[in-house]
Amino acid sequence: MKLVMTLLARNEADIVDAQLAFHLNAGVDFVVATDNRSEDGTTEILESYARDGYLHLIHEPAEQLDQPAWVTRMARLAATDFGADWVLNADADEFWWPRGGSLKEILAEVPERFGTVRALLRNFVPQPAGGDSFAERMTVREVPLEAEAPTPLRIQDKVVHRANAYVEVALGNHDVSWEGLVDLRGWYPIEVLHFALRSLEQCERKLGYWLAYWGSQSPEELDRQPGAVAVREGRVEEYYASLTVGDDVEGASGASFVLDTRLRDVLRSLQCDQGRALGAGRQYLLPTKGAPAFWPDPPSLSDAAAYASEITVGSARDSVVKVEERLEEAGRRLAGLERGIWSRVRARTRLSRTLASAA
Repeated sequence: MKLVMTLLARNEADIVDAQLAFHLNAGVDFVVATDNRSEDGTTEILESYARDGYLHLIHEPAEQLDQPAWVTRMARLAATDFGADWVLNADADEFWWPRGGSLKEILAEVPERFGTVRALLRNFVPQPAGGDSFAERMTVREVPLEAEAPTPLRIQDKVVHRANAYVEVALGNHDVSWEGLVDLRGWYPIEVLHFALRSLEQCERKLGYWLAYWGSQSPEELDRQPGAVAVREGRVEEYYASLTVGDDVEGASGASFVLDTRLRDVLRSLQCDQGRALGAGRQYLLPTKGAPAFWPDPPSLSDAAAYASEITVGSARDSVVKVEERLEEAGRRLAGLERGIWSRVRARTRLSRTLASAA
C-alpha cells in the first residue's frame, strides 16, 4: 500500500517542518505539496524535502485562495502520477494521529467497497506567547460538550480516501466525491490534532486569507465567519485574546479543556541533535523507508470513552452542518432558476418590442 499526503501551505514556516516529519514517520510514503506565495521560509523547507525525494512541489502564484481546486489537483496527481492507493488531504496545521498502530494499518482494515474513512478534528487552543515552538506551548485541547457549542474552533469531520483520478475535494478537505463512491461513516479510527491559531501574528495573517476568500463568496457567507469579521472590523487582537487560555484552564460555556502532550512528546523524540544540521529550517529526523519511527499505543478505556463522546457531538454537528449546506445549495439553485426565468422574460419582452417596432 502506498499512502500519499497532499499539503497546501502559505507562510507556515513555524509548523510545516514538524507536520511533514510527523506524517512521514507515521506511515505517509510521499507528499504532493502546493506552496502559495510563501514569504517566510516555507518554500525553502518544502524545497528541501523535495530535494531529498520525499515531496513533489507545485508553486501556485495566484493571489486569491482556491483551496478546493488546488487540493483536487494534488489529489488527482497522487492517483495518476505517484502511485497512491490512499490519499490524505492535510493542512499544514493538522497532525493525523492513528489510534493505535500506523496510518497504513488502519487503512488496510477498510473493506474494499468503501472509498473513504472519517477522521475527527480535535482542536488545540491558543496559549500565551513565548519563545518555545507551537508544540511546546500548545498543550491544551478543547473538549466540546454540545453540538452547537459557542466556539469558533469547531469539531468537524475530515476524510482520507482511496486514490481516484476523478476525485473532487470539497472546501476544507471535509468531503470528497466521485461517481460510485461509497462513504464509510460512523467509524473514526484517526484523530486530527489541529493547531489552527498559534500566535497573534499568525492568526491575523491566516484570517486575512479567509477574509479575502469569504468576501469573494457573498456578504452572508462572510458574516458567518467570526474570525473574518474580526479582521474586517479591526478586532483581531480582541478575537485572539478571547480564545487564549492559560495553564490554569477553567471550563467555558459549551466546552471544557484537557492537557494533551502527545504531539509535543513525539516531536521531542524526532528532534535531531543540535550537532546535526538538516538545513533550510528543518530539525526533525525521518524514518528508514517503510519503517515508521513511532507507533501510538492503543487508547486507554477512559480515553476511548472520551473520544466516543466527542464523536457523538461531532456527528450531531456534522448532521446539522450538512442540512444547512443542502439548504444553502437549494437556495442557490432556486436563485439561479429565478435569474434564468427573468432573463428569458426580459429577452422575450425585448423581442416583442423589436417585432412591434418593425411592424
